[in-house]
Amino acid sequence: MFHVVFKGVSARRVRGFTLIELMVVFALVALIVGLVPIAFDRLMQSAQYRDTVRAALADLRDARQLAQTSGGQVRFAVNLQAHTFGVEGAPPTHVPEPLELRAVMAAEATGPDGVMSIRFLPGGGASGGSLDLIRPSGQGVRLRVDWFTGRIEQEPIAQ
Repeated sequence: MFHVVFKGVSARRVRGFTLIELMVVFALVALIVGLVPIAFDRLMQSAQYRDTVRAALADLRDARQLAQTSGGQVRFAVNLQAHTFGVEGAPPTHVPEPLELRAVMAAEATGPDGVMSIRFLPGGGASGGSLDLIRPSGQGVRLRVDWFTGRIEQEPIAQ
């Protein structure tokens, strides 16, 4: 340590943080701690949305391929009340709660229990229809199955 002398008065130079510096640091830490849960929640919702879209696309493609390779019809079922979808006969995929599930499918492909389905045919065609997965913000994706070719297309939904 050293001494500083001003006009004959000796003062010790003290090292450390001032109260203002400590308050600024604590305010920044409090701000970061307050924002992390919000960012984490948005990250989780985004990951759930992407996983659900990928699962729906994979199940639709699997149903189409299975119909073509097996030589028989394969159904992709959507249960709006249970909030599930999937290839009939396989365990269904549950749509997470913040996401909205909508479907448009042929009336003759809807069962008495209200379960809707898209029938994929061995020749490549399908009964056609669409499946919408919508975020709480109103944005989402529409997975459309062409009735003639059985092709699966993806298009954004913006609100």
